[in-house]
Amino acid sequence: MNLPGLLAASLLALSTIPSLAQQPAAPRLPVPRNLQATYAKGTRSEDGKPGTKYWQNAADYNLRINFDPNTRLVAGTVDITYFNNSPDELSQLWFKLYPNLYQKGAARASNIKPEDVSEGVKIEQLSINGQAIDLTKLNISATNMQVMLPQPLGARQQAKVSVTYSYTLNKGSHTRTGEVEPGSHFLAYFFPRIAVYDDIDGWNKLPYNGQQEFYNDFGNFSAAITVPKDYVVWATGDLQNANEVLTKKYAKRLRDAERKDDVVKIIDEADAQRRDITASNAQNTWRFEAKNVPDFAFAASDHYVWQSTSLVVDPKTKRRTRVDAVYNPKHKDFEEVVQFGRKTVEAMSYTFPKWPFPYSHETVFDGLDQMEYPMMVNDNPVETRADAITLTDHEIFHTMFPFYMGINETKYGWMDEGWATIGEWVISSIIDPKLVDDYGVLPYARAAATEADMPITTLSTQQTGTAFFLNSYPKPALGYLYVRDLLGDELFTKALHTYIQNWNGKHPMPYDFFNSMNAGAGRNLNWFWQSWFFDGGYPDLGIASVTKQGAGYDVVVEAKGSKPVPVDLTITYADGTTQQVHRNISVWESGARTVTVNVPGDKAVKQVKLGSTYVPDSYPKDNVWEGK
Repeated sequence: MNLPGLLAASLLALSTIPSLAQQPAAPRLPVPRNLQATYAKGTRSEDGKPGTKYWQNAADYNLRINFDPNTRLVAGTVDITYFNNSPDELSQLWFKLYPNLYQKGAARASNIKPEDVSEGVKIEQLSINGQAIDLTKLNISATNMQVMLPQPLGARQQAKVSVTYSYTLNKGSHTRTGEVEPGSHFLAYFFPRIAVYDDIDGWNKLPYNGQQEFYNDFGNFSAAITVPKDYVVWATGDLQNANEVLTKKYAKRLRDAERKDDVVKIIDEADAQRRDITASNAQNTWRFEAKNVPDFAFAASDHYVWQSTSLVVDPKTKRRTRVDAVYNPKHKDFEEVVQFGRKTVEAMSYTFPKWPFPYSHETVFDGLDQMEYPMMVNDNPVETRADAITLTDHEIFHTMFPFYMGINETKYGWMDEGWATIGEWVISSIIDPKLVDDYGVLPYARAAATEADMPITTLSTQQTGTAFFLNSYPKPALGYLYVRDLLGDELFTKALHTYIQNWNGKHPMPYDFFNSMNAGAGRNLNWFWQSWFFDGGYPDLGIASVTKQGAGYDVVVEAKGSKPVPVDLTITYADGTTQQVHRNISVWESGARTVTVNVPGDKAVKQVKLGSTYVPDSYPKDNVWEGK
């Protein structure tokens, strides 16, 4: 796993003797009644697979957008084909108006500057199946809009929806979208979209307040984005008309990058200053197509440079993915980002999660946030090379979770951020073997079992601050890491692939994950899921004793906390040599409270130290034993 203290190559295969305890039966995980109902309805099954009656709705979007960078006005028309695949007749549609986060009076998790408070999205026309809707009867509450249907939409029927709208993009208070600097903008959540209607909650009516993230249905996107001359547009999906919007030289460089392993400078600093990149029309319309994705975002700049490379991500089909870095040339920390992005996509495809990167390109854009979108990343400039590596691989790893997997981030942040965090830990050390990324581990050790700490499975909508951070990032990542260590890389990959195969392109709930992993591993892991994801408590191991036994030593490690964590010992001998000993979480599966590790050999032991990078300990003072 390339992680210190867990799978170091020098680990000793030494005997481990847990204290005697009755092996408990694997528990049944507690399932809330509303989620149990999905089993009764047959939409989900307890083996981790979608049920025989599983369904999900979908929507295809045709976006025609005009964006004026000078006024920041976004204006356009959205034509939607909405597929009601549910068994229910729908009397209403709920829409998400995410730009209304900046609307006067909207509830927000954090403050914005007074000058960024806006009138929000202006709906200028809305029709359903050709019938105009009375705009005075729209029920808009910040980021939610309820529309009563003129006629009910029957089960397994479709509706044609058309919306004409406009709003002003925020200049500052950049929350995942907005102006980056004069001449550069990142636009996300920029169009009215139909909310998710699912088998768990019906309509997703949870408002967006800027903290919890998103939950969207899958669909096909066709986008025509019109911007002034000299602005280049990058977006979710494939550019369909490169020869119309780029001059010949740059269109050829783009084609070259899509076929070559080498880094191609599609736009360098001199090119950006020369302004001969785009077609000479007063305005150009950039056309993109994206299939089966849950969202669409785009960025535009008239002065950014563009580096690009590509690689084979699927050796069976020879399919390639293009990786871009698009940035202000003043930001030197971005100069290696194209390589960091390429190595991330390569590691994801061949090492972890060892699944061919699912999209045709990934563009890292120099923005003001640290946020992911299908095929796009909005990353702020950072101070160090290590920060650039960890930020790049974390955000790109989100391609799998939540986008490919369709996760409800609004409710279950741990189901996507936890994976991006373990992905960051693993891949950062692949990019730079000297880099040890311990993001979030120490904060968890310090805050575990305090009032700010809650079980991981607590809904993200019920958390803020420290609790939200711990339960979204380090705690689930450690849980995934310990299961990987327990199962070994091959079996863990099989279990994870079972989950991915079951639920990619769908909407998994937490128990779909737990049950898929159990099925894929061929092993009931509920004892660990229960302890780590559902129960309270804190991680705390201590050295109870070190005793000389014949030709070796017995080290007794006590679990003083209730969270099962690996046992990592560093043995320092009197002659200055060291040995590392590792035991995975299986030593606690039986319910043991102590484990005895026998260290053979006749050399005198000077020191025994307990712990490692990825093993948090809330009370570390008893982690060192000094020999006499």
